Amino acid sequence: MRIFLDANILFSAAQSGSRMSDFLDVLFDQANCLTNVCAVEEVRRNLELKSPEVLYRLDELVKKCKLISAIATDLKVDLSAKDIPILGGAIAGQATHLLTGDKRDFGVYFGKTIQGVKIVSPIMLVKELKLS
Repeated sequence: MRIFLDANILFSAAQSGSRMSDFLDVLFDQANCLTNVCAVEEVRRNLELKSPEVLYRLDELVKKCKLISAIATDLKVDLSAKDIPILGGAIAGQATHLLTGDKRDFGVYFGKTIQGVKIVSPIMLVKELKLS
């Protein structure tokens, strides 16, 4: 299983003692996790504004992920420009799943597989992995 981590997942996991941090600790043992520079830089900008004291945690998380440099741009879905590098990175990295908490932009696609990548929320992935 290859799971691409969206920026909001990394942001949540960077918060000390967060449930997402605990979840990713389990996920890193069970799957190959991927992300890309677009996601990491978005998280870095937001942490610098909101929680600069946990920037080091982002670096620790990123070290556990494979960074995907390519982005597929021929997407078969309607997404905002800011989300194209996320789904495009997941597709280019041959992820099996895109893990995101972004219901506004990706919610309509939750549970659907797009160009080989299943888009899931954390709850959906927990159920799929039978961790609940």
